[in-house]
Parts: sequence; C-alpha cells; structure tokens
Amino acid sequence: MKSDPLDNAAALSLPRLFASAQEPDGIATQAEDAAAAVSELYQATAIGLIRLAYVILGDRQAAEDVVQDAFCNLFLRWDRLSHVQGAEYYVRVAVLNACRSVLRHRAVRGRRVLYELPAPSVEAAVLGSEERDELIRAVDKLPRRQRETLILSYYLDLPDDEIATLMGVGMSSVRSARHRALETLARNLKERS
Repeated sequence: MKSDPLDNAAALSLPRLFASAQEPDGIATQAEDAAAAVSELYQATAIGLIRLAYVILGDRQAAEDVVQDAFCNLFLRWDRLSHVQGAEYYVRVAVLNACRSVLRHRAVRGRRVLYELPAPSVEAAVLGSEERDELIRAVDKLPRRQRETLILSYYLDLPDDEIATLMGVGMSSVRSARHRALETLARNLKERS
C-alpha cells in the first residue's frame, strides 16, 4: 500500500500565540480558551484540510501554508465568531477561499507575456552611445500612439495584427502611426545633424 505523502504533514500544534503573564486575567483566560479550542480543532481537522488544499493546489507547501493561515485567522477572529460550532465551517471556507486566491495569483503570473529581447542588430552596433541617446530622446518626444507603435514594431518585433489588438486600434491605424512616426523621426534627426 502506498503511503500518503501528507501523513507527515506540518506539525499539528499551534504555537503559543499569547503571553498570559502580560495580560489581565480576563483577557488571558479568553485567549487561553480560544487557543485551546483552536488547537483542538486543528488537531482534529488539519490533516483533512491539508489534503483538501493539496488536491486543489497540487503543492504540499502551499497547502500547509493555506491551512495554517486559516487557523491563525480563526484564532484572531475567535471572539467575533457567532457560534463555536461554526468554527470548522469557517476554517473550511477560509481554506477554499485561500486556495482560490493562490490559483488566481498563479493564473495571473501565467498570463504575463514574456518576450525575449531581440538579438542586437547591426544598426544597434553601429549606433554609438551619443547617437543612441539622441534617438531615444527623439522617440520620447513622439506622440504616445506613434511611440508605442514603434516600440512594439521594432523593439518587440510584433506583427501588425498583434500590435493592433494590444493597442485597441485597427491595423491600418498601426501602419499609419508607424509611417508618421518614422517620418517625424527622420525629419527631427536630420534637423539636428
């Protein structure tokens, strides 16, 4: 029989979250009661919740973190819990919500488009630092749409249809903006030389 990798999951005890010697007796007793109740619930349900989170996330460490956070939040909100019988439900919902949040963050990270920088072109090697700085200043002075079109076209080497989609304009607008940008750059750079 195959052993369950979660049998040896995170230590099943909560750290002492309060120092009763520093608090008045009433507050210390409430905190001790909350810690005892949360620890008991943790002992009874943590493995099952870690397994649940592991099935959803596919990552043991993330599953343990999600469950631990849920129990810490339960302890912090213990005095606001309407009925103690709802504590297990609260933790289960907190674990599910935290798993959804982790998955959402993973999805956002996965959607980011990573472009490789193009290899240095012959033109870039020829341009000295002074000419390059002058060109960058000239590009910075272009209107936003023309500047974006040039950067997407020549720096990222994207096709016109993808540029149009990214900018939310038509392909003819992309070609027109690129043409006007190149004319403006040529005119401005010729004037300076």
